[in-house]
Amino acid sequence: MAASSTFRLAYIDWMRGLACVLMFQTHCYDSWLNPGSRKTTFFMWSQLGGTLPAPLFLFLAGISFALVSDKLRQRGLPPNQIARTTIRRGAEILGFGLLFRLQEYLIAWGWAPWSDLLRVDILNTIGLSMMLMGIVCWMVLSWSQELRARQALEASAAGVALLISLLTPFIWTTWRPRWLPWPIESYIDGVHNLGQPQAWLFPIFPWTAFAFAGLAVGFFLLSDWARKRDASGFALAGVGGVALIYLARWLDARPQQVYPVYDFWHTSPNFFLIRVGLLLVVLAGAYAWCRCGAGQWGFSPLIHLGQASLLVYWVHIEFVYGRFSILPKRSVDIRTASFGLLTVFLAMLLLSVLRTRLKGRGADVLARVRRPAAAN
Repeated sequence: MAASSTFRLAYIDWMRGLACVLMFQTHCYDSWLNPGSRKTTFFMWSQLGGTLPAPLFLFLAGISFALVSDKLRQRGLPPNQIARTTIRRGAEILGFGLLFRLQEYLIAWGWAPWSDLLRVDILNTIGLSMMLMGIVCWMVLSWSQELRARQALEASAAGVALLISLLTPFIWTTWRPRWLPWPIESYIDGVHNLGQPQAWLFPIFPWTAFAFAGLAVGFFLLSDWARKRDASGFALAGVGGVALIYLARWLDARPQQVYPVYDFWHTSPNFFLIRVGLLLVVLAGAYAWCRCGAGQWGFSPLIHLGQASLLVYWVHIEFVYGRFSILPKRSVDIRTASFGLLTVFLAMLLLSVLRTRLKGRGADVLARVRRPAAAN
């Protein structure tokens, strides 16, 4: 199959759609299941699957950032202009994150604490990650030679991802920036106003490391070698992912520890490597699924969800956690929650289809209105 631009982006949309589905099931079961159902193995696996959506969104943000910045570089734009364009987009996403927190606070007026306005959520982190990637790319492009720009960007992104992961256990414990006001410190270690880092938030350490890992993979896929050997590049990424998983498991089994507190599930660099390995395996699988045509046969729910991932994230939260929750919270069994999950999935799929079909219609109508006026 020819690697057209549409096809090359299909696997990214498909992976975003997969992240949306995993996010739906995690949020629905977490919000609605009663205490008895929350003690089951089913709930445990549901929440374990919930460790992938945030890394997937950040990882794909990194890959998309590489595609956009490389396209701008090929147009001949200077590093300063590329940085301004990409950092501005990151600031827009951060603004959406702040606006989302304001909306949640207003909807929950009367019982939500004011500190919820300053909670570091996934949209905030995606925006910050894009801004940080813009800064790093600007520095690398300003210093590197044109012929080696991609290699330098790839190596720098991988190095930053590894550095963030390695520093996270220290940042959460002995190196905590306690001297900062908690709203600012929370962006670094997720402390919020609770006195210690919270695992349910998305601070720079460790979450932006997934975006930089995606950035490194994106520049690898854009390399001359990977472009000439399209399928081989993705296959190599999948094999590398399996190798990372086994390496991380081997490192985790070592008795030596360099960190004062070793928290495998939240700050461990080994768990970070395992999740990056899984992301690479999913990337290779999504590429193969879309390349053979199965991922794009007729109507693809995942691709539609992926194309409207920001919108469905924004809306579904209200019907799961918000005031408009379609089921009573912490009150139903697994069967009832599963029907609720199916309802949310179908509703968000319909919303994504409507969004895709209506996108640009306003500009088309405006063009039709202007055309007769221009003819006169």
